[in-house]
Amino acid sequence: MIKVGDKAPQFCLPDKDGRQVCLKDFKGKWLVLYFYPKDNTSGCTLEAVHFTQARNAFKKMGADIAGVSPDSPESHCGFADKHKLEINLLSDTEHKVLESYGAWQKKKMYGREFWGVVRSTFLIDPQSKIQHIWLKVKVDGHIEEVKNRLKKLQEERR
Repeated sequence: MIKVGDKAPQFCLPDKDGRQVCLKDFKGKWLVLYFYPKDNTSGCTLEAVHFTQARNAFKKMGADIAGVSPDSPESHCGFADKHKLEINLLSDTEHKVLESYGAWQKKKMYGREFWGVVRSTFLIDPQSKIQHIWLKVKVDGHIEEVKNRLKKLQEERR
């Protein structure tokens, strides 16, 4: 399991338009990398909409946002169009990046076990190091938590 202070695991994943987006593309910027279970579900939609609404605030703080799920680029395209999302949505259909960040785990629901995405957020600094990790995220209030943590980390570096 990765922890604060570790180098962020490298990745290159297709976005909703099929273009490859890699961790190295964010070098020199902060990155809010969040993992979510499924396009067009209530919690995932709310989270993506909230991140989109906060996009300019994050941009002013020198941070980009990228969401990763096992959905296809085509699914992301429909999801983004339907909800007017303006954040990077990346497709990890083989779960490799989800696994490397520890967001692909065995889950239990109604007595049955299955593998799935644990809603998680990673705050990655401009040198590609993990600076904060939120696991088993609850959507309400999460975006404010991330913004506040980013602000505090940036103030500590001044």
